[in-house]
Amino acid sequence: METEDVSVREQLFHNRVRETIICVLLFSCLYILSYLILTHFRKNAEFVTDDTEDATVNRIALWLCTFTLSVAVCAVLLLPMSILSNEVLLIFPHSYYMQWLNGSLIRGLWNLVFLFSNLSLVFLMPFAYFFTESEGFAGSKKGVMARVYEAVVLLLLLALLVLGMVWVASALLRDDMARKSFYDLWEYYLPYLYSGISFLGVLLLLLCTPFGLSRMFSVTGSLLVKPRLLENIEETLSCTSFEEDSLSRKLNCGSTSCWVQLNVEDVRKEYQTVHSQRIALEMRKKASPWQRNLVYPLAMLLLLALTVMCVLMVCFNVLELLLDDTAMPRGMEDPHLGMASFSMFGSLGAAVQAVLILYLMVSSLVGFYSSPLFTSLLPRAQDTNLTQIIANCVSLLILSSALPVFSRTLGITRFDLLGDFGRYNWLGNFYIVFLYNMLFAGLTSASLIKTVTWAVQRELIRAFGLHKLPLTVSRSTVPFRLLLASGLSKIH
Repeated sequence: METEDVSVREQLFHNRVRETIICVLLFSCLYILSYLILTHFRKNAEFVTDDTEDATVNRIALWLCTFTLSVAVCAVLLLPMSILSNEVLLIFPHSYYMQWLNGSLIRGLWNLVFLFSNLSLVFLMPFAYFFTESEGFAGSKKGVMARVYEAVVLLLLLALLVLGMVWVASALLRDDMARKSFYDLWEYYLPYLYSGISFLGVLLLLLCTPFGLSRMFSVTGSLLVKPRLLENIEETLSCTSFEEDSLSRKLNCGSTSCWVQLNVEDVRKEYQTVHSQRIALEMRKKASPWQRNLVYPLAMLLLLALTVMCVLMVCFNVLELLLDDTAMPRGMEDPHLGMASFSMFGSLGAAVQAVLILYLMVSSLVGFYSSPLFTSLLPRAQDTNLTQIIANCVSLLILSSALPVFSRTLGITRFDLLGDFGRYNWLGNFYIVFLYNMLFAGLTSASLIKTVTWAVQRELIRAFGLHKLPLTVSRSTVPFRLLLASGLSKIH
């Protein structure tokens, strides 16, 4: 009996060590990837300066941003990895090489992401911002540690302010929570705070995702080569070359002091932008007919199919919410991987669910950076200051940590939320979940219909040459029969 207990303890120990190694390897890969991304966008002048103190502070803040971004990427991959892991265990139920993939590992990843998300949002990112802005208290010895002391004091003051606001909110909403002692901070107040942050992220996804789904068509179209019917590359290339020559003459004029009020730096940046656009247009001009006439229509059809599937799944989830209580999002302690598929269509349906979740995340990012409120946060290669990097990391973490709740609330998947992700107070409210699904379906449908109709009208106007009309003629008032008449005349 004692030998069996020892063997069980050894097995548990080995399982824990194996899960720790896997989590460390996964997070190390994500950290390296995040660091490469941030170094691509950061402004190098902030890290290569004569002041070693500022360079050290900026480097430490960049490491904290890298940690936060890696947690955000892990949160994005959390739900797709869980769904695909369940399907892998269904396909290979007794495989020796798949024993490391189990429910304990997946549950541990969910708990770690929840913990690191709280740590990054509440402590690391505010500290990174205060650390970069601090200069040390007046009269204290200058140095990195002086900045650390000032940043820690500001962080403590901010924490007291936020906890006071959370206490007041809990007193207004739930009087019993306001009577908890300070020792119940971790059990009540921090989950309550993170529940509010998650609800903010889910609301932000509700606003950004429908707009991003409609913007995906134009963004993808700008990256691909359109058919000649929809795009005149020669004309665009000629205009870009003319603009590049004009900017080049301005630069030469500024270097010889002919133009006193000329801002050379702005003109140089604009010239580099136009130059890169000209090179991209030349590469697109050399595209093969297959790439021009096949890839673009297939990409547009794929985006349309993914968007329509999302809307249909949300509409189906609305019906399920009215008829079945199991459609409500809820939490679970043990995922029970390898027992049954989370899709009625088996492995193929589970793969589609994972693709749709990632597609919704990409669309939400497109909508977030395309909205007028957050356009200034859009990172630029080698020209993004550290404050913008911190703001981008916080925004991405809020969006990505709300993605599992967002996907489960809309019914994109039936994989229930693990760990503390299922403890949010508002998840059990039927009216909030139902209204959320209705708003998403309505906003996405309206944005999609508007985008498709305007895109068709714009491309028809360009194809039939009506975009060359004088500005005094309103192109939006051109009747559809005029478009048909112009098209028939071109055909004949």
